[in-house]
Amino acid sequence: MKQGGPQRARSAAAKQQRERAILDAAHSLGTEHSVREVTLTDIAAAVGMHKSAMLRYFETREQIFLMLTAEGWQEWSAALRARLGDLSDGAPEAVAAVVARSLVARPFFCDLLAQAPLNLERNVSLDSAHAFKKVALAEVASMAAVLHELLGITERQATDVIATATSMAGALWQMAAPGTRLRALYETHPELAHALVDVEPQLTRILTALLKGMCAGQSPDASGRGH
Repeated sequence: MKQGGPQRARSAAAKQQRERAILDAAHSLGTEHSVREVTLTDIAAAVGMHKSAMLRYFETREQIFLMLTAEGWQEWSAALRARLGDLSDGAPEAVAAVVARSLVARPFFCDLLAQAPLNLERNVSLDSAHAFKKVALAEVASMAAVLHELLGITERQATDVIATATSMAGALWQMAAPGTRLRALYETHPELAHALVDVEPQLTRILTALLKGMCAGQSPDASGRGH
C-alpha cells in the first residue's frame, strides 16, 4: 500500500533538496519566533515529516541552526566587505556605523550569534563543530583583512573588532528582546526604561570607541596612514 507524506530521499540530489527544505523551514521559524523557541518537532511539521525522519538528515536541531549560522557568516561577510569597499572615508566612526548597521539588518543572524556558543556548538558532533568553526574563522579572516587595509590596524586588532562586533550584537539583541512580552513590559513601564536597548546606536558607540583607540595606537609609519 502506498504511504502518504514525504518519502525518504533516495538520490544525493534528492537528499540535498530535502536538507535545503529543512534548513529553509528552520530559517523561517527562527525568523518568526526566536531560535531557542523552535523545536525539532516544529521544523519537522513545517516540512511535513515525522521528527524521527529528520534524524536521517541532521543529528540534532542544533546542527540545523549551526549550519544556518555558518551560512549567515558567509552572507554577512560578503555584504560587509562589499560595503566597506564602497567607503570613501575610512574614519573609525564611518566603519563602526557600517559594521553595526550590517549586523542589525540581520536579526536572525544576531539571534544565532548569541545561541551558537551557548548551546548550538555544544550539542552537535565534534565533526559538525569543526566544520562550522572552519567556515566562521575563514570569514573572520576575510573581513579582518579588509579592516586591516582600510584602517591600518593590525590583523590581530581587526580580528578583535569582528569578535567584539559579533559577540556584542548577539548579546545586545537578546537584551533588546524585540517582539517579546518582555520588550512590551519595558516599553509600557517608565521605571524600566533603562532596560530598553537600541542595538544599532549602542553597538556603533562601542565599535567607534574600540576603533578610535586602535587607530590612535598606530603611528603613520606603521600603518601607512594617519588618523
